[in-house]
Amino acid sequence: MADKHRHNIDSEISLTYITTSRKLTAVASLGVTIGVAIYIFMNSMAAGFSKKSDATMFKNVPHVRVYKDDEISAPLRAGAGNGALPVIVNPRVVPESQKIINPDQVLALLRQQPEVVIATPQVGVDVFYNSGRTQIAGTASGVIIEEADKMFSIAETMVEGRMEDLKSTPNGILVGVGVAQKMSVKTGDNITITSSRNVTKVMKVVGMFKTSNSNIDKTKSYINISTARQLKLESPSYVSDIDVNVKDYDNAARYSAQLSFLTGYKAEDWKAANETLVAAARMRTILINVISMSILLVAGFGIYNILNMTINQKINEIAILKAMGFQGRDVVRIFVQQAMMIGLGGIVMGSLLCSLLVYALQHVYVGGDIGYFPIHFEPQMYTRGIIFGLIITFFAGYFPARKASNVDPVSIFRK
Repeated sequence: MADKHRHNIDSEISLTYITTSRKLTAVASLGVTIGVAIYIFMNSMAAGFSKKSDATMFKNVPHVRVYKDDEISAPLRAGAGNGALPVIVNPRVVPESQKIINPDQVLALLRQQPEVVIATPQVGVDVFYNSGRTQIAGTASGVIIEEADKMFSIAETMVEGRMEDLKSTPNGILVGVGVAQKMSVKTGDNITITSSRNVTKVMKVVGMFKTSNSNIDKTKSYINISTARQLKLESPSYVSDIDVNVKDYDNAARYSAQLSFLTGYKAEDWKAANETLVAAARMRTILINVISMSILLVAGFGIYNILNMTINQKINEIAILKAMGFQGRDVVRIFVQQAMMIGLGGIVMGSLLCSLLVYALQHVYVGGDIGYFPIHFEPQMYTRGIIFGLIITFFAGYFPARKASNVDPVSIFRK
């Protein structure tokens, strides 16, 4: 009962210090407001950029790609002693077919794995798109369109024609809007494509797609997998790649090692295939975290300085409190409570300010491949901002409070 009564007195003293120093309290709270708002906003922005980048990448890249890797010829080494063969060190790629042996069995094995969501075969063909004198280099992906749609969400990117028409049109082709624009073709027109094996086919444009990557839109097309095999002069069972999507793409590297062991083929995860982009995204996230955390720490130093000033101003009152029987822990509680009240006010206002900024930027159209500004309300970032704000506020109040708790009333009264 006595402890509860003392806690109430401590809280009243903390509140009194806050109300009697309104300007200092407002400045400290404003610092926390800005620090928390910027921390949550910048981290939400980083999360939005990351999600947008991943979504754009996964419209063209599977989580794991299974394929036959190039084999490098081993150098010949001379044996010891007389009559040894000369050393030839000139390793090169062994010219072998990129064909996956027994693709149906490999696909069945992959689809049995619990972490695999979808696995689909693909035949990639380097082609030239020809229309009159116009010739554009690009890549045609031979796919089973309904499976490819589940993996790359092709239907969502269609801007003209129907994706489903590719299945019913053996010589059909879905082209990127950049390819269509360069060749001045529209849905229903015919174009010819020439493969790297010098096979030429007349194709009917059954639709156009637009991703958020202009480089893809200017070079890529989808054709039926049987047509791709004909363009490469390969057998009806030929498969060059098997694309795999897994449940948790962040763990694709671990899954790729397992899939490579199971199939005996090279399995490359999306992070390894796009190492530079992933490294750039990681650097961006680290930079934003450092900047936002620095701003939050500066806000914490603001509280620290203001409490130091308050303690210096109230040093006689602290000495009187201790002379009246207040313990050191009571003094610590008074100033930590003061800091936490300032911090809580700043955190609430900072969260509201950040929400307004996120809401406003969500409706800003930046154009290009990005569209609307990629930022969303991220509950995880709000939670992190609030926790970090409370921790920094606590320590910003605790250290000056410890100094105040060590005040010796006798030495103060003698001055």
